[in-house]
Amino acid sequence: MIFVTTLAASELEKVAIRYANEGVQADRAGARGRAIACYQQAIETLNTLINLYPNYELNKVYIQRIAMYQARIKALKGEVVEDTAPQLPSDGQSQAKAKYEELVVKEKPNVKWEEVIGLEDAKRAIKESIVYPTKRPDLFPLGWPRGILMFGPPGCGKTLLAAATASEIDATFINIDAAAIMSRWLGEAEKNVARVFAQARSTKGPVIIFIDEVDALFGTHSNEVGGEVRVRNQFLQEMDGLSEKGRSSLVYVIAATNKPWQLDAPFIRRFQKRILVPLPDFEARVKTFALYTRNLRLASDVSLEELARMTEWYSPSDIRDVCQSAQLIVVRELFESGAALKPDSKPREITMEDFKRVIQTRKPSVSPDMFKSYVIWYENFKAL
Repeated sequence: MIFVTTLAASELEKVAIRYANEGVQADRAGARGRAIACYQQAIETLNTLINLYPNYELNKVYIQRIAMYQARIKALKGEVVEDTAPQLPSDGQSQAKAKYEELVVKEKPNVKWEEVIGLEDAKRAIKESIVYPTKRPDLFPLGWPRGILMFGPPGCGKTLLAAATASEIDATFINIDAAAIMSRWLGEAEKNVARVFAQARSTKGPVIIFIDEVDALFGTHSNEVGGEVRVRNQFLQEMDGLSEKGRSSLVYVIAATNKPWQLDAPFIRRFQKRILVPLPDFEARVKTFALYTRNLRLASDVSLEELARMTEWYSPSDIRDVCQSAQLIVVRELFESGAALKPDSKPREITMEDFKRVIQTRKPSVSPDMFKSYVIWYENFKAL
């Protein structure tokens, strides 16, 4: 079995970039034969990387590149007529702005704190770390946290919390993920990280950079290629810059993960606040059922408290699915009876029995053993 070091993988990545760039240059110059040969060499190099690292997160980026080069080869051979020519990566401000704009939510989030049900510890920690310093920075002579890590089971409101925070301080909200950071062009990912932070620092007013599923990029992996290492190093440098050089800056980084145990120590250390976003307790489940049934027609026998007792270990996302499935039962009956074709027809009221049928067939997405893993990690790394 051949073991390829991180350095060797990084070199392969650089070779693929070089072949691709040479192919684009030849393509622009009208040298079809040379362009085809370079694109083909880039494809072969990327296929080698994929075979060496079959489970690597960047493979989807490599596969997209391969598909584009293959399409361009067909176009150059006259097999297709579409203009599929790749573009050379550029460090110009116009491209940086375009990539930044792709990451920025065009309309600022309009999520109120009241819409975040429960999670009082998490809300309090975020208010103390972001909301209060933004509104009265003079009260924090020793500075304040710039990195917030939220972790917990999927579907418990991590993204909603980040959006509510941005809304509370009227912040520009930059929502990025692994696929967005890892640019369309190999070797550009670390530059994208630097561009995002540079644009955030130059933006007037507070800015929240939200990175979902952060473990995909900044976790501990046995197989790493050069691109991932460079992205991680660039990100850590940017985080250090926020803490050391930007004491008056209002740029915050909120990261979310469902797999905190996969994060490496240098990354964890940059996040002064590490907050568990848990499953909802009984009271929160009652309020969540009230939220998702407020626009449904419920029969008088429906008890939200009883539903909450029946759905221990259910996430807010699971509860939403339960309510949606109960509504589908009565809608399906309406269609199967033929009455749905009448303009004024309405489905019957949803009964407690409908909910029970759904709960019997829809188990929670989080098991007690799974949640125990979050509690253990929280006890080891918590920082409220």
